[in-house]
Amino acid sequence: MILDKAGKDDNSFNQEAYNGFEKAFKTLPVAKDSKVIEAKEDGQLNQSVRSFIKGKCSVIFSVGVNNADAIKKIAPKYPDQKFVVIDTTVDYKNVRSVVFKDEQGAFLMGAIAAIKSQSGIVGMIGGMNIPLIHRFETAYTAGAKHVNPKIKVMVGYVGVSVEAWNNPTKAQELALNQFNQGADIIFHAAGGSGLGVFNAAEKASKPNSKKYAIGCDSNQNWIKPGIILTSMTKGVEKSVVDAVKELIDDKFTTGTYSYSLSNEGIDWAYDKYNKNLFSENEIKKINEIKKELVLDKIITTSKEAKN
Repeated sequence: MILDKAGKDDNSFNQEAYNGFEKAFKTLPVAKDSKVIEAKEDGQLNQSVRSFIKGKCSVIFSVGVNNADAIKKIAPKYPDQKFVVIDTTVDYKNVRSVVFKDEQGAFLMGAIAAIKSQSGIVGMIGGMNIPLIHRFETAYTAGAKHVNPKIKVMVGYVGVSVEAWNNPTKAQELALNQFNQGADIIFHAAGGSGLGVFNAAEKASKPNSKKYAIGCDSNQNWIKPGIILTSMTKGVEKSVVDAVKELIDDKFTTGTYSYSLSNEGIDWAYDKYNKNLFSENEIKKINEIKKELVLDKIITTSKEAKN
């Protein structure tokens, strides 16, 4: 498995993939020489992929959109080598592309933010300014306006390079600016940079004016209980275990695999860390919206959609 630059300790997407690898390693008959590499540079990524191919790995996992270009170049040269790319699409016969209906999760986070907002202003901090995160932005906005058509949604991006996924200082600066402009809840889709949004919510909170953050990719509620309202969870761990199990059972296939609210691929995190932040009526509203999303009764985009 090859993680992206954020690494396995990002408390987010990479860590979920790593957890899936560890779970498969411990619960399934996986070779003991299986390994995970954190690719800090593009050259290291290419070298790692070729090393795995030379070592005759049954399947090579590539995590995150930033690693996709390397797989696109290498996969067609090794048609007998199986690949799994997570959170992106590589259209070759030897590649399984695992994607998530992020728009469902982001819409639900927007709805939750609007349900809980006291100020009528919510925010979002994206990591890298790319189409993938634009989809988060438009769905989050649509979700908030589904609950409150008059709500104001502020959006900021950490940057335009891959470093944007691992710059919590910049994310904190952006989030504090949104809180200072009246936002009381901010959702992040920023990978490791999201920790800065959590810190900003904690710093901006006052006894009579509570500020909240919403996590992303994994259940991040535990990081700052009482500050993190909820998290948009993605079944990255499940997608890794599913692929390994199918490989072992000789049922592995390639193509695009989509994870969503309907198959445990997307959800909102409700647990001991945030259960005191929601009333029974609020939970009922959230689950009603979730059900409508599963049944495709809600359009998850808004007029502000970007290409």
